[in-house]
Amino acid sequence: MTGGADQLLLGNQLVVQGPVCPRLLRVGQYCRVNRTSVAVAATIATGAVVASSYVSLTAVAIAVGILCVLAALGWTHLLGVPARRSQSAAIGLSALLAVILTAMNPGPSFLAWFPAGAALGVGAVFMIQLLRGTGQSHRLESTLGASSGVVAVGMGAGWVATEHLAVNAADTGTTLVTGISIVVAIAATLLPFPDRIVAPVVVVLAALAGPLGALLFTDVPGLVAAVVGLVCGAVVAGTRRLVVARQTPLSVPAAVSAGVTPVLALGAVVYFLDTVLLA
Repeated sequence: MTGGADQLLLGNQLVVQGPVCPRLLRVGQYCRVNRTSVAVAATIATGAVVASSYVSLTAVAIAVGILCVLAALGWTHLLGVPARRSQSAAIGLSALLAVILTAMNPGPSFLAWFPAGAALGVGAVFMIQLLRGTGQSHRLESTLGASSGVVAVGMGAGWVATEHLAVNAADTGTTLVTGISIVVAIAATLLPFPDRIVAPVVVVLAALAGPLGALLFTDVPGLVAAVVGLVCGAVVAGTRRLVVARQTPLSVPAAVSAGVTPVLALGAVVYFLDTVLLA
């Protein structure tokens, strides 16, 4: 322990006084920087999805494809696993395959090809581990981490599937309402308070922002918008908890992936909710 009678903000916890360890000071700094960087990446990703939805289905597929590549490149940096290039390639290519097949799918099950893309990606991850040979370090962590990345990033195809739905044919109403809820939730994550306070605030504000956005800008039913906003807020709040708990700084690729991946993962969730609630 070094230092004098100083104040310390550990992450977003209560200020304490007394001798302070420099490492603890760095943890607080990392939490603030990580949280802001991830929030910026997530906001840009959300804006890209919503804006492209007003152009065309092809534009949505291109935007989501670019986001999938960015998320895949940073996912292995975020987890700190070996064989980063090959595993990032497996994650990104499987996600791109899911996005392309979803865009070309005539329906009615627009996300039907996602499981096939995810299966190919997970199979590629296992093949990479076999090619690495026996005795390699962090084999289990690398396999599980990359496999989870395949699923999470590939779920971005759900945004393309959502654009196929009739409810989005005229004015992309559900995508806009969802985007509003996500952005409001992201803004709430920047509040400098403990998670036990911020997490409920994030969820509640996202759930309220959905119906308000639906009332002002679209004809999406308020209850549907509230449910979608509630789920989006829960995912964003969970991501914030993971970022705040990290005790090391995020590199640029890792921060981008930490912000973009939850937005992509929400694509499949939103598609499922829209299909069930607006059928």
